[in-house]
Amino acid sequence: MPDEIYKKLINRIRSYHPSDDVSMVEKAYNLAKEAHEGQLRKSGEPYIIHPLQVAYILADLELDIESITAGILHDVVEDTDYTLEDIERLFNKEVALLVDGVTKLGVIKYASGNKELQKEEIQAENYRKMFLAMAQDIRVVLIKLADRLHNMQTLKFMPPHKQKRIAEETLTIYAPIAHRLGICKIKADLEDLSLRYIEPEIYYDLAQKIAKKRSERLEYIEQIVKQIKEKLDETGIECTVEGRPKHFFSIYKKIVNKNKTLDQIYDLFAVRAIVQNVKDCYGVLGIIHELYTPIPGRFKDYIAMPKSNMYQSLHTTLMGNEGTPFEIQIRTEEMHRTAEYGIAAHWKYKDGNLTGSMGDKSEEKLAWLKQILEWQRDMDDNTEFMNALKLDLDVYTDQVYVFTPKGELITLPKGSTPIDYGYSIHSDIGNKMIGAKVNGKIVKVDYIIKNGDRVEILTSPNSKGPSRDWLNIVKSTQAKTKINQFFRKQFKQEDIIRGKELLETCARQKGYVLSALSDTQCIENVCRRYGLRNWDAVCAAIGYGSIKEKQIIQRLIDENIKVKKVPITPQQILDGHVVKEVTDFEHEQKQQKKSKSGIVVRGVGDVAVRFSKCCRPLPGDDIVGYITRGRGVSIHRQDCTNIIHMCEEEKERLIEAQWFNEEQTNRTYITEIQITGSDRMGIIVDISKILTDMKVPVKSLNARTTKNHEAIFNIRIEINHTFQLDEITRKVMQIPDVVEIERVSS
Repeated sequence: MPDEIYKKLINRIRSYHPSDDVSMVEKAYNLAKEAHEGQLRKSGEPYIIHPLQVAYILADLELDIESITAGILHDVVEDTDYTLEDIERLFNKEVALLVDGVTKLGVIKYASGNKELQKEEIQAENYRKMFLAMAQDIRVVLIKLADRLHNMQTLKFMPPHKQKRIAEETLTIYAPIAHRLGICKIKADLEDLSLRYIEPEIYYDLAQKIAKKRSERLEYIEQIVKQIKEKLDETGIECTVEGRPKHFFSIYKKIVNKNKTLDQIYDLFAVRAIVQNVKDCYGVLGIIHELYTPIPGRFKDYIAMPKSNMYQSLHTTLMGNEGTPFEIQIRTEEMHRTAEYGIAAHWKYKDGNLTGSMGDKSEEKLAWLKQILEWQRDMDDNTEFMNALKLDLDVYTDQVYVFTPKGELITLPKGSTPIDYGYSIHSDIGNKMIGAKVNGKIVKVDYIIKNGDRVEILTSPNSKGPSRDWLNIVKSTQAKTKINQFFRKQFKQEDIIRGKELLETCARQKGYVLSALSDTQCIENVCRRYGLRNWDAVCAAIGYGSIKEKQIIQRLIDENIKVKKVPITPQQILDGHVVKEVTDFEHEQKQQKKSKSGIVVRGVGDVAVRFSKCCRPLPGDDIVGYITRGRGVSIHRQDCTNIIHMCEEEKERLIEAQWFNEEQTNRTYITEIQITGSDRMGIIVDISKILTDMKVPVKSLNARTTKNHEAIFNIRIEINHTFQLDEITRKVMQIPDVVEIERVSS
């Protein structure tokens, strides 16, 4: 079967590619086939089928050889032993960069804390990276869209909870991106597939009702197509006329948003006329309006006023001879190609540049991407960024078309005000705005702009800036972002002071002193984690309210555990109990002989050491010793719950400890992992096979199922280092239906 798909792919490439040289694609196929050998998808099919289908979708968009090669190789670096360096050496730097841009993140490791919050943060980071990759090379997101489309086509093999989550993400982010890039071919498929899993009852009910009407509607449309062709033949206009079905999701949105029944939807089946040039578009429109009566208010000229995603066409709804309305779209061949393939229709690569008829306007067409990149710089809070992104990508929001005083056309979300208009022109115009004129008359700032309005903004250099009330008036994400940005800059110093006060209060509530947690390295790590320049920026973000102080304090505590071994509490400050620097301890460690336990304890030789069962430390873990009463030193992980919540008197018994030559020890240690997955037959066999192949001794295994049809496995294994545990985690997470793996503390 893979060979058949590959042949189909090669035939599709040769149908549009000027060169017959497909050696790079062939080389990629042979490498991927060998690399993915033995890997299966959740459907049970060989894994190589997925990258081949992704490549075929890209070929259907008529992309270049490098994109198709990267499509075949997009999972090789993540799922096999090949590296990006191998890809660059075997192919070229361009292919390696595309693969790097598309490669999915590996196993997600959650620290302690709110997992839902961390998932949101990680999701936001993924999208930030994706848009940065898009800015560098738009082909990255085209490959991602093809990857998501094939995953949606095979989504039925995933567990129900994953189906809905993936479908919602697809509908919220990926389908709108396809729309923004003008790729209707992919957008429609993503929307229909998402609807099938988000609202399955509605989807299948709609499909059944449309199927019943299909034959009579097709017959009706065929009659109209025949009449139009005959009339156009008489006038000598070359034109291809065809009927087309409306995709399910657009029908569903009209039923929901406009409160209509299926019988009231005009364009279940529409007519499309494709002509040679723009002049013929308007010629056909005149003939159509002679043949049928146009319905008032149902004509749209997207040729004179193209959509932001490059879409151009004439739309008109007419009353048929039988009293049944229908819609017709009239466009040129080039417009049709752009409507189907969007930016991919004009993305021809030569020395890395966009060429063709859209080359000069490429930056203008991707203005929305630049806007998102601006948000990435301005927005420190991932929740705020995600909300802005989803709002901006909401393609189902209606738009209004307005004119500048010079007659230039501006597109805004329906419900926009002059404030939205001002900020769409420039942030300085919005910030200095004192009023507005619409069609020559002064209006209030909350005036709702209508189609065709001519808007002029009145500004003053003495303006004190926007009002906070404007945030409740504006409709566009861009205006809200710019207004928030103004207030951040305006009150930054006050926000810094307030942020520090909130941090100090929060630290005290958790039993710490902020100054004791504010290690230079820890602060640098926190700033890097949140993408902020310095500590003042962190405090300002907290003072403004875009980041919660609890998040930062918990992050500081976690960083202190890593850097200082144990967080410093107020009592330790008062008692003058300061932990010795690690560098001194390392010097002391070198002076000691190797202990039998593999542990070196500060200030003593080979001491009686035992490993705590509450956290089961492994070489590679940061550890601390606890001096027991008569049983030597008990070794714990530094993030052990018992250590963190130990009373002050007991904390004085803590002593520094380190692994001695941890990477070379032959000693093994018992640890316990918990694997959560779907309750399917054979999942335990898959897990056992990985542990057997890795020669990991299994000491005990406990399995149970939940009411939600989840299977939970608690397995005690014997390993010698956290590196080995990381490798086990990576491989187990690749098993179909495995949802999560975590290390268990007693």
